[in-house]
Amino acid sequence: MRLRGHDAAWAEWRAALGSERMHHAWILAGPRGLGKGLFARAAAAELVAEPGLPQPSADRHPDILIPEHPPENKDEEKKRADGQEDVRRKRSIPIDEIRTVQHRLTTRPTLGSRRAVIIDPADDLEKGAVNALLKSLEEPPVGTFFLLVAHRPGRLLPTIRSRCRMLRFAPLGDADVEAVLRDAAPEADPAAREAAVAAAQGAPGVALEFLDQDLGAILKAMQAILARGDDDFALRGILAGEIGARPDRDRMQAVVELARAVVAADLANAPRPRQARIITAHAELVRLAGQLPTYNFDPGLAAMEIGGLLASAAMPREAA
Repeated sequence: MRLRGHDAAWAEWRAALGSERMHHAWILAGPRGLGKGLFARAAAAELVAEPGLPQPSADRHPDILIPEHPPENKDEEKKRADGQEDVRRKRSIPIDEIRTVQHRLTTRPTLGSRRAVIIDPADDLEKGAVNALLKSLEEPPVGTFFLLVAHRPGRLLPTIRSRCRMLRFAPLGDADVEAVLRDAAPEADPAAREAAVAAAQGAPGVALEFLDQDLGAILKAMQAILARGDDDFALRGILAGEIGARPDRDRMQAVVELARAVVAADLANAPRPRQARIITAHAELVRLAGQLPTYNFDPGLAAMEIGGLLASAAMPREAA
């Protein structure tokens, strides 16, 4: 995905980069899908660049360290060793990945005087990995800078947040999201692109997931529930059918994010008595989105819960 927008974030970053005292640790904060990871890589490339020296891409640069989500099991590890790309990875970043980075930090940078560590996202760090990272943030090696991508910065430890400078990212305009989709998916149906832009609420990464997951029919089912309610559970049955009997975690995550976006978009035009129910449903969808990566949900029950939250926010023919 091509990085677009975020002029304010770039201005703040480059002002700090040109100052005499560049802060050693940054939190790149904002909703998922805004391009914070791409920004981190581009910003790190600017940070470590040395005049007159050719610079590899951020993902291959010896002075830009990015801990991975490791392969899910030994079979997936073998696939990675064989050079395959479709490797299934763990949902979390374990302490071993942070310790590997810390071992690298005991040596000097390879191409210049600076080194960058990108944690993308910091939300996925295991508890032990967080504690290990904290030690590096407390005593950073000279010339080492940390960029922590955070979708929910409030969930990071206060001791982590207190050692970092916050760089906030706002949603993009619809025109920028549309431009990203045209670049990344020129073959997509224009109507599908339009629906993806509407559902993404300024997050091009979410819009691309929408296209990848083919969520158009799911969007229509959600909008129907939100508009009419679902007294007889029929629309919830349609929604569950469109989601599928055995959706993987990525699809369920995209579905929940879509439901959250649909509810949020309905808030602005809702009458005041209904706004409280919309806000409550949105908060529950945010909670569900946070639980999906680690909890084992029955897909059918999860689909019915999502449908129930949408129905609770609908026009008052069904109570919350």
